[in-house]
Amino acid sequence: MIIQILDHITEEIKQIRVDVFIKEQGFEDEFDEIDETAKFVLLSIDGKAAGTCRYFPSDTVGDAHIGRMAVRKLYRGQHLGTKIMMASENAIRRDGFKTCSLSAQVQAKPFYESLGYRAEGDEYLDEGCPHVMMRKVL
Repeated sequence: MIIQILDHITEEIKQIRVDVFIKEQGFEDEFDEIDETAKFVLLSIDGKAAGTCRYFPSDTVGDAHIGRMAVRKLYRGQHLGTKIMMASENAIRRDGFKTCSLSAQVQAKPFYESLGYRAEGDEYLDEGCPHVMMRKVL
């Protein structure tokens, strides 16, 4: 297993997001201007891209926002999401941020809670899917 922190989006990262968010979950607005400035985590197994996320400074001072966290279906159940999140948190900490925020799909809320994230505010819809803001102090 190799985990890379990248300062640009790659074709492998794009394909993971297409597979998970567009093909599997039915989202349409997957790529945006944040992809031009975000940093990316890419987890590969035996040379194959298995999971990813991105992070970038949020509007809150000292906070980095993690988003687009995805693991390909073939690789689920191996705790790779946890490894991706830990790698991103370590990079975020090294970059000097004090907290991490994320917009979690409500169905994934227990996963993020297991990593120390706490919900903030009410649930809301993003492309028809229930989400909740969550934050963790690093």
